[in-house]
Amino acid sequence: MSDYRLNTKCVQAGYTPSNGEPRQIPIIQSTTFKYDTSEDMGKLFDLEASGYFYTRLQNPTNDYVAAKIAALEGGTAGMLTSSGQAANFYSLFNICECGSHIVSSSSIYGGTFNLISVTMKKMGIDVTFVAPDASEEELNAAFRENTRAVFGETIANPALTVLDIETYAKAAHAHGVPLIIDNTFPTPVNCRPIEWGADIVTHSTTKYMDGHGAAVGGAIVDSGKFDWMAHADLFPGLTTPDDSYHGITYAEKFGKEGAFITKATAQIMRDLGSIQSPQNAFLLNLGLESLHVRMPRHVENGQAIAEFLESHDKVESVNYPGLKSNKYYDVAQKYLGGGGCGVVSFVLKGGRPAAESFMKRLKLAAIETHVADARTCCLNPATSTHRQMTEEQLNAAGIPAGMVRMSCGLEDKADLIDDLKQALEF
Repeated sequence: MSDYRLNTKCVQAGYTPSNGEPRQIPIIQSTTFKYDTSEDMGKLFDLEASGYFYTRLQNPTNDYVAAKIAALEGGTAGMLTSSGQAANFYSLFNICECGSHIVSSSSIYGGTFNLISVTMKKMGIDVTFVAPDASEEELNAAFRENTRAVFGETIANPALTVLDIETYAKAAHAHGVPLIIDNTFPTPVNCRPIEWGADIVTHSTTKYMDGHGAAVGGAIVDSGKFDWMAHADLFPGLTTPDDSYHGITYAEKFGKEGAFITKATAQIMRDLGSIQSPQNAFLLNLGLESLHVRMPRHVENGQAIAEFLESHDKVESVNYPGLKSNKYYDVAQKYLGGGGCGVVSFVLKGGRPAAESFMKRLKLAAIETHVADARTCCLNPATSTHRQMTEEQLNAAGIPAGMVRMSCGLEDKADLIDDLKQALEF
């Protein structure tokens, strides 16, 4: 499918049926797979042959969908996980261990911030947070001898800061480590981070890729471009023998194109088991087939809502990268070609009490701990998704306590604006 355009890949990449086979990706709802001989199965356990033996590690349905996402991102290999949070953890833990250090943008999803700053810190992995628009000097100052990865989000959830991917990639590569980018909000329809220097791309497929609030999931895509052996001393898990697989060295056996995902599957998924269910992968693929059609409408609605709110006298500020007044407008034009997603954040005059009154009056938009859905929804991040963060951390992440995050769905934009108008009459 490499010769086809992205719209075609959304519909057909990842799975090509042979004569007489199912046209739709089949759901392989089986925990186990039968083999004729122990020798045949042994080759799988030794990573000498490709195939399936237990769905906790791999499943054909999952692999079809992962291959489609890899094709959309322009990567060489992909894998599905049980959630976006699992995808981010696996992508980092696959190359980090006790004593390692991560450089991360400070403007990231609150759950990921907590994963890196609290949970992984308990595992002995330290982190230095830097501003998403940090200068090269500020970025370089954050690195240590034990730094093993750089992490950021293309469009931060919910701060909507837009990462300067090329700057982050340049710093990461200057220090011999990969750049990992969470591309959940733009999706590959609006941004392909690998083309700007990212090495690993992650997704919460629960969001726009699924698009219908039907299935929780995550994905990891490897660009196949990072040379692990060129920095062998930094990544022993990939460049030295793995005793749990008879001494296989992933970077030697599977090369740049396959080492990262093979290790993440054969070792990390084997031991931690955060696999996506085949049923969820099937639902995810249904969403992917219309992704290229849905994303432009999300952006169109997001832009219309942002422009309406910016002109309203009860709104203190509006944050949407597609607004010319936005701090990240120019960088959004460069990487996203516009707004990039349908999520708008804004602060009402009157702070948290005003935001709470506004949300109680909404009729069409639902209050949900969700985002990037076909249906419009909103929430106050400080009291929900980011409630574990202190006031100082919220401010550093660009999330005022009274901010409302609105995810514009696929409804008619005129109806959405009418709902906002009546809700603002508090």
